[in-house]
Amino acid sequence: MPFREINSKMVEATVEPGRKMFSQRGAMLAYKGEVSFTPNIQGGQGGLMSMIGRRVANEATPLMTVEGSGTVMFGHGGHHIQVINLQGDTLYVEADRLLAFDGTLQQGTMFMGSQGGVMGMVRGQVTGQGLFTTTLKGHGAVAVMAHGGVIELPITPQRPVHVDPQAYVAHHGDVRNKLSTALGWRDMVGRGSGEAFQLELSGQGSVYVQASEDKL
Repeated sequence: MPFREINSKMVEATVEPGRKMFSQRGAMLAYKGEVSFTPNIQGGQGGLMSMIGRRVANEATPLMTVEGSGTVMFGHGGHHIQVINLQGDTLYVEADRLLAFDGTLQQGTMFMGSQGGVMGMVRGQVTGQGLFTTTLKGHGAVAVMAHGGVIELPITPQRPVHVDPQAYVAHHGDVRNKLSTALGWRDMVGRGSGEAFQLELSGQGSVYVQASEDKL
């Protein structure tokens, strides 16, 4: 695992020769060894089409390519950090929540409407995430940022999970999501503002929920 959690708001990454990492620009706090940082205009490994998709939605987040031999300490804005290890599955997460991730992971962009049709698009607007979301697939580690800490909730076919859309951070696995309405749900249960929406995730995997309804 390339990340070691120093505390809840800082991680240390091991950089090895021949193995790239990507980080959000401005996230490097300190480093030791022979490490180089290069602006990445293509947004990781997603290539040109990934970059175009993000530009169209005005959702691109500048990245740095990290290479060399040494260790790097990452953190950003005092946000809490959660390390997620992928074992061949796909992580769905917003680009602005990515602190750093392993270069072995394949990056892409998914249109929100492809999961849940029109309601998937509505979810993007309700959560403030826009019409596209970032995908990271393969074997490797990802460090994501959140407000107030994160809890991982398992999703099983027998037990779907309902989440306040404003508190949603990311999910991975074979998971389907849909946005549903519940009269008075926000007034009685959820703390987010807006109409009575809740995000239902079903299938097999995990969802990460932050202890706040604030965007980064």
